[in-house]
Amino acid sequence: MKYREEQDTMGTVRVPEAAYYGAQTQRAKDNFTISDLRFPRLFYNALGLIKKHAARVHRDLGLIEEGIANAVIQASNEVIHGKFNDQFVVDVFQTGSGTSTNMNINEIISGRANEILTGKRGGKTPVHPNDHVNKGQSSNDVIPSAIHIAAMMGIAEDLIPAMQDLRRQFEEKAEEFNGIRKIARTHLQDAVPMRLGQEFSGYARQVENSISRIKDTSGRLCALPLGGTAVGTGVNAYPGFAERVIEGISEETGYPFQEAPNHFEAQAAKDTAVEVSGALKTYAVGLIKIANDIRWLASGPRCGLGEITLPDLQPGSSIMPGKVNPVVPEAVLQVAGQVIGNDAAITHGGQAGNFELNVMMPLIAYNLLQSVQLLASSSRLFANRCVKGISANREQCVSNLEKSLSLATAFVPVIGYDQSAFVAKEAHRTGKTVRETAKEMELLPNDRIDRILDDMIAGK
Repeated sequence: MKYREEQDTMGTVRVPEAAYYGAQTQRAKDNFTISDLRFPRLFYNALGLIKKHAARVHRDLGLIEEGIANAVIQASNEVIHGKFNDQFVVDVFQTGSGTSTNMNINEIISGRANEILTGKRGGKTPVHPNDHVNKGQSSNDVIPSAIHIAAMMGIAEDLIPAMQDLRRQFEEKAEEFNGIRKIARTHLQDAVPMRLGQEFSGYARQVENSISRIKDTSGRLCALPLGGTAVGTGVNAYPGFAERVIEGISEETGYPFQEAPNHFEAQAAKDTAVEVSGALKTYAVGLIKIANDIRWLASGPRCGLGEITLPDLQPGSSIMPGKVNPVVPEAVLQVAGQVIGNDAAITHGGQAGNFELNVMMPLIAYNLLQSVQLLASSSRLFANRCVKGISANREQCVSNLEKSLSLATAFVPVIGYDQSAFVAKEAHRTGKTVRETAKEMELLPNDRIDRILDDMIAGK
């Protein structure tokens, strides 16, 4: 590999000749050889938006020469469109402010802007990563702003539509299965009859509630710390700079971003990220309940509950022929577990606000955006590769109903709790149904027994 020499305030660094980044990125790349993890593209897009509109505002204010600003804007647009994804080489685990990633994008953009203006990426060139690309900014306000922008875009454009799709699939199944009676279960024991459609309506409502919870965080997500620079005082930022930058980002993205009302809170605390993660975790917990219910309802096919059938997607065993497993619900369960773990990491990261800065922002950014992406992808998968293809086993539902000892509950208003309990216990002892047992005991005329039980099964 060929190298070129780049200068920073600490001296000379050898950088790959083909790299757009410079000395500070190379130092971070060498220092943080911890993992192969990088931020998702959406985070880099958000950083590109900030740099683009910062250059535009500085150009319009006459604070950066027009040719340089236009080159920075063009380079930023290329970053936003993913042209330089391979140039983001800094590990997620780095300095807690995210300074290394902020400098990574500053150097990529300055390198590309210099190439646009001079044909060279490095050396003594007109566009400086700090003086031009990072002008009026600090990692301390840029990185938390990028977290908010990326999370807002990921939630609105990917997660919420996927959740709405899953909710619709459950609603459609609730309607399709509305006429199918089945036995309910509490404490994993047989309870009174219900409709299969009612069960699925509960799942739809769980998803709907999570959509509302996540949307409720949008107002706080739209408050950006940009403009506070180093500690919240706005040192080195032109008056009104942040407001103009944020206005441009809002116009381009369509989201109502605004400057944070208190920069000291916005930079020192990451409560909003913790709140959003909590809403995502709540959804993950709900998915665990739903996915497990569906696995149990489909268990069998002959020795389980077998009240529903899931789509056959792939062979389920390398040793047992014909076995098919609930692979999509299992994948959803694993995603939910990861999101719950991410929330624990974000909660820990949120505690690291020391005086005027949180020093675990890269950890928070990575885990929050991963949770958004994982929940979006798994929700879409769950909706389209599982729930959409679920069919009801009506005969099995009816059979389970008739065998249930809880049908004895129907007799309580007529013969009392104690006598009804005796019917249930006798049916359990003999292995007969409640209907058969009640008739043998001659507690009521046979036609009335049938009417009482049939009415309960029918939901009357």
